[in-house]
Amino acid sequence: MKEINSFTENNNKGENSSLKRIGNFIKEARLSRNQSTEELASDLKIGAHQLEAIEEGNEEKLPEKVFVKAMVRRISQKLKLDTEFIMNEFNIERKEVKIEEIVEEVSKKNYKSRQSKNLGRVGFVIFVLISGFLGLIASYLIFNLFSDSFQNETQKQELIKQTK
Repeated sequence: MKEINSFTENNNKGENSSLKRIGNFIKEARLSRNQSTEELASDLKIGAHQLEAIEEGNEEKLPEKVFVKAMVRRISQKLKLDTEFIMNEFNIERKEVKIEEIVEEVSKKNYKSRQSKNLGRVGFVIFVLISGFLGLIASYLIFNLFSDSFQNETQKQELIKQTK
């Protein structure tokens, strides 16, 4: 488990940051236009080291986020990239998912489903008992109603026979 965690942490550190994804877009666009970092940086009047830091997604070498966003906007406009898409991508923070969190969430779901199954069984048994009890009461009432009416009929018939 620890080996998997260290592997995923090492792989996801750069891949999950929005700046790294944007840097990859910018780098691909710059390379497709056969421009060096120095040429593009001088055209935009920013430091080549800052452009390289953006392309690498290295936030430690960059100024405040506001300035980085402004630089990214200028770079994407200069390279004729979809600026709106790039800026939206900048605002998206992808959550790093850890294996422990996934395992914990799955075990919670399994526990809840087991509880709901147990509650379902108990509920079913209670339902059957209540239905049986109501059935007994209904059949008792119906039996008494018919037996009373039957006794009344037989008494009426006996009276009729006696009067004849």
